[in-house]
Amino acid sequence: MSEQKVVTRFAPSPTGFMHVGGVRTALYAWLWARKNHGVFILRIEDTDKEREVEGSIEHIKESLKWLGLNWDEGPDIGGPQASYVQSERLDIYKKYAEILIRKGFAYTDPYSVEELDSFRKKAEAEKKPFLYREHRPENIHKWDGKKPLRFKTPEIKSYKWNDLVQGDLSAGPEALDDFILIKSDGYPTYNFAHIVDDIEMGVTHVVRGQEFISSTPKFLSVYEALGIKPPFFVTTPPILGAGGNKKLSKRDGAKDILDYQKEGYLPETMTNYLAFLGFNPGGEREVYNPRELIEVFDLKKIQRSGAQWSDDKLDWLNKEHMKLLSSVEIEKNIFDYLPENMRNPKIISIIFERISKWGDVLGMVERGELDFFFKAPDVDKSKLIYKNIASEKISNNLKLAIESLNNLSEKNFTTEIVKDALMLIAENLGNRGELLHPIRYALSGLDKSPDPFIIASIIGKNETLFRLQKVI
Repeated sequence: MSEQKVVTRFAPSPTGFMHVGGVRTALYAWLWARKNHGVFILRIEDTDKEREVEGSIEHIKESLKWLGLNWDEGPDIGGPQASYVQSERLDIYKKYAEILIRKGFAYTDPYSVEELDSFRKKAEAEKKPFLYREHRPENIHKWDGKKPLRFKTPEIKSYKWNDLVQGDLSAGPEALDDFILIKSDGYPTYNFAHIVDDIEMGVTHVVRGQEFISSTPKFLSVYEALGIKPPFFVTTPPILGAGGNKKLSKRDGAKDILDYQKEGYLPETMTNYLAFLGFNPGGEREVYNPRELIEVFDLKKIQRSGAQWSDDKLDWLNKEHMKLLSSVEIEKNIFDYLPENMRNPKIISIIFERISKWGDVLGMVERGELDFFFKAPDVDKSKLIYKNIASEKISNNLKLAIESLNNLSEKNFTTEIVKDALMLIAENLGNRGELLHPIRYALSGLDKSPDPFIIASIIGKNETLFRLQKVI
């Protein structure tokens, strides 16, 4: 008998932006399916209509597509278990609800909101946890779909189960209770719907966060009631915010995954970085493309403890991925962020040295850090002076530089040749800064800028001589 085909799923709720934690869940599920030549499913869990945010489904799909996390079955491409949107699968949940009713494991909830509230207050007054199963009605009415349908926990007992990441886990009877399967509006709860869908879609590995561990005994109880073997559970470690003490949240700077796209990060960087937030194949190598991640990915190497988010590490990794691009790709991406009048191929290398993501180009433009390549800067005379060197001496040095550079042809006005010519003068001075500092400032108008030799070769001979003469 052949091994069971690996089937994983990513099942987000369309309630807002795609947090990096959710994206990493999708990534791990996708990597495991691809590693095993299995099936990766995208399923939309939209049964909580009050929290649904318009446009979220398209946003989810756009996020996954940017990262290259293609799905084999899903809402837009269909599949053998379509539909892949829960609100379009209500008949399927009703079918499973009827099975539980026939088995005696589901019943109509007869209580009003006020009655349930009084039960909770009584438990609170007695300093006991509220358990609905202690208030099961004696007379069970036939379920007509107008009242909530509750799960009748078959056996109140302790549970032990194995998680492929967290290892052996357990929980006592207090973790079990009679929860709602289908609400009075006809929509199933998450606790019921995801189990039905995973069964119907043949999901073999459920990848999700630690917040679901406490509910796992309830899920196992439903599987038992249905007489179906549960899938493998893969519980991912939390992504921690600054300080590493708590989960990354909006307050800690957590962003929508597509914000990283807008800021100019590469999708390969994001999959690489997110994969390593909780997983390490071993060794010191850190830069992997998606194909290489698939090759090395292993559920056994997902760590149990949390992994801390670091913008600095993300920027470093992005620059490493940028370095792998061709010069044509680098120029195209930088040009996409430059105004048309600044798209000069000669400044690409200068820009590339100073950025860690494409969006940094916008910052350079907004701060005027590239303006000097296109127009002579306004200069502050005091900033031309190097240390306490007399202004006359600075002026004479600049005249020597002009004379030397004037002897070069436009064709030979390259970075190396300009450097050789200027260094010949600078080496004969008390300090090379007496010449190089005022030249750098005269050409750029900035306290910090590229080497004057590079600037000169980019703006050309005539403009270089003009700017030096101007400051004299």
